[in-house]
Amino acid sequence: MNILITGCNGQLGNEMRVLSTQYPQHNYFFSDIVTLPTSEVFVHILDITKQEEVNAFVQEHHIDLIVNCAAYTQVDKAEEDELTAMRINAEAVQWLGSTGCKVIHISTDYVFSGSEHIPCKEDDPVAPNTAYGRTKLAGEQKLLEVNPQAIILRTAWLYSSFGNNFVKTMLRLGSEREQLGVVFDQIGTPTYAADLAQAIFHIINAPQWHAGIYHFTNEGVCSWYDFTHEIFTRAQLLLDAESANKIASCKLRSILSSEYQYQTPRPHYSVLNKSKIKQTFGISIPHWTDALQVCLEKLLSD
Repeated sequence: MNILITGCNGQLGNEMRVLSTQYPQHNYFFSDIVTLPTSEVFVHILDITKQEEVNAFVQEHHIDLIVNCAAYTQVDKAEEDELTAMRINAEAVQWLGSTGCKVIHISTDYVFSGSEHIPCKEDDPVAPNTAYGRTKLAGEQKLLEVNPQAIILRTAWLYSSFGNNFVKTMLRLGSEREQLGVVFDQIGTPTYAADLAQAIFHIINAPQWHAGIYHFTNEGVCSWYDFTHEIFTRAQLLLDAESANKIASCKLRSILSSEYQYQTPRPHYSVLNKSKIKQTFGISIPHWTDALQVCLEKLLSD
């Protein structure tokens, strides 16, 4: 099968690249809007916001399946430039879905209001209250309109050893500051992008294609404060003495969301119910603390 993976320079796209070597029965085409100097594979330059370009690429390379890891993910900037976010998160998704290929598309917990108190199921009412959430929801809707057989995977709190993310930011701040305030009233589940990538390959290689919307994060629940505490605790056991002491000396404080100057409101509750994906595809999902350990070992050993 010929598989196109868009957004290959991002966290998930890079994890897909790493895992693809374990599934050599497929041919892979990795694409993004630019080629980075650090790219370890050939990157096809493809602007997915241009329908003609997408159609030409799919036809030329006889693509069977598209995994869309590309997205406009800057939540605050999306408020100022919703038009650009809509082009990437919705219109481009429509073009990918219109190619006739199978599609696996990555979406987000931001399609919900974030005011829930129990884990969200796939068919729960959507009510995005940010530009980012609105554009991602529009992408889901446009995709299913043109390709009802598509698979949509909603995820949350994504991090990886690749790219910029919360784990890397906390490690840097912990080594630079004497104290650090992290919100404790936003609840969710960290998701290691490598585990999401593994789930995607599980779906690709499943004996049957089960179209629909699914939720995937790691198992368990925590606040951003809890997540940071775990990052610091585990990192200290992996770092050299000097680096570990810097993080150990950083005083971690729990703060309210109201104390942090967000440009755009963040969901207070982002926990997703994963029963459907586990039952449909028989996927086993690691707990977020175990996944974090794997990521930190990779990140801090490099």
